[in-house]
Amino acid sequence: MSMISVHHEPGVDETALGERVVEEAVRQGEILGWQAVRLTEVAARLGVPMSRVLAEYRDLDAVANAWFRRGWQAMLDEKPEGFAHWPEQSRLEHCLLAWFGAFAAHRRVTVEMLRTKAHLPHLHTWVPMVFDLSRTIQWLREAAALEARYGSRRARVEEMALTALFTATLAVWARDHSENQTRTRRFLEKRLSRGDSWMKWVPGGHARTPAEAMI
Repeated sequence: MSMISVHHEPGVDETALGERVVEEAVRQGEILGWQAVRLTEVAARLGVPMSRVLAEYRDLDAVANAWFRRGWQAMLDEKPEGFAHWPEQSRLEHCLLAWFGAFAAHRRVTVEMLRTKAHLPHLHTWVPMVFDLSRTIQWLREAAALEARYGSRRARVEEMALTALFTATLAVWARDHSENQTRTRRFLEKRLSRGDSWMKWVPGGHARTPAEAMI
């Protein structure tokens, strides 16, 4: 028996189906927990054949990947006026908070998605997850308008530091029940308040500012 009542929606827009699958999967994840979500139930709730859902997503992990792309989009969205002239720390803070803010309303389910990807038997998701983290950092560098050329020594140091900063902030955010993610904001602000406060994650990094450190 279906755990969620079926509601048929005639004429689901083909172009919007992918997004609606993601939204419905997340909605069910809020009720049942992410590991209990079944794409057959998602299809039933949307009133479409399972074959149409399969045409959009090969499995639930692919739905999670589509969900996480929203974080990239949030970082890359139109920036406030004068953003290009902000200090590097301020640009990074804005973009990182945009990523976390994109998932704030569904933090628990988002964390469950990450835990499912990292679950020991799910070896097939480990390598893609590493590459997705790398892409997230690359998009962060793009969104924050960091100037180092891709592949340069400076860019590699940035990537190391930002990966450590992102994962450390993610660990705080995963347990952050404060209003408006205050705890996460304070943690990130503290790490970015001085250049060497985030460069310290890199062995041998003791720069006064991110830009000075990576020249």
